[in-house]
Amino acid sequence: MRLNVQEMINSRLGVGIALWLGRVTPPGLGHRLADLIADRVSARREWDLVQSVRANQWVVGRGNLSIEALDQTVRHTFRHTAHCLYDHYHNLTSPSAMERLIFYEPRVDRLLTAMREGEKTGIIVGPHMSNFDFVARAIAIRGVRLTALSFSEPGSGYRWQNELRRECGIDVVPASMSALLHAVRQLRSGGTVITGLDRPLPGSRYQPRFFGRPAALSTMHVFLALQTNLPVYVLAAVMQPNGVYAIKGSEPIEMVRKADRHARLITNAEHVLAVAETFIRRAPYQWSMFYPVWPEALDEVPQTAS
Repeated sequence: MRLNVQEMINSRLGVGIALWLGRVTPPGLGHRLADLIADRVSARREWDLVQSVRANQWVVGRGNLSIEALDQTVRHTFRHTAHCLYDHYHNLTSPSAMERLIFYEPRVDRLLTAMREGEKTGIIVGPHMSNFDFVARAIAIRGVRLTALSFSEPGSGYRWQNELRRECGIDVVPASMSALLHAVRQLRSGGTVITGLDRPLPGSRYQPRFFGRPAALSTMHVFLALQTNLPVYVLAAVMQPNGVYAIKGSEPIEMVRKADRHARLITNAEHVLAVAETFIRRAPYQWSMFYPVWPEALDEVPQTAS
């Protein structure tokens, strides 16, 4: 039987071990341990999650990365993600640590303040960059009423993560038609919806272009924006050299109206994805996407130097 490392990491046991290590390990040792684990994982090219990161980074790099450069980027990606997980779990119950580790750019700070005060609402979407879960928790603790649309079929580890999100006041609902209707009601009552936009949905009929290629990605945020006449905001966390997560955000993205429903969803999804691309390109190794966004790219990535 083939070992599914990704399922093991995302299992309740995997999340539990990461949570325990994060809580009991001091920062210096915790980051060194994170590097050690990341290096061991990233070296296993035959593992599905490593192949997925290689393919995703290959596309972001426009297919121009050398094997050496790709290896380095993938290793850096796993190291960065491991550091983010440690920071998240080590500071999970410390609002003061969250505030110390997170810097909200002025535009984002003004937006979140307006959302907390009920002056604005909308749909927040973001790529899986840096400590996106940590940031969502910090936003909720700050007083913004969040409804999070999560993966539709969460495993045991994801369910535990959702429980942790609910503990800080985030209303977590696995994606479904009833969840979308719930999100519409929340938006119309002044709440804010938050969700990812870059996790692939195999078999989806919608394939907006992302980094120049069609990708089976969610259009839930576009549906919600069109139903409520509210804007979409792209937020992304980018770790700075000093270890602080800078939260960068877009201007409000208004939806374009088209008669054809399919074209309407695709056009608007591509507008939003184009903004997300600009954040990912600033620090590609901080994009923590461990599923193949472009499955065809798995066969394109060279395995040995030519």
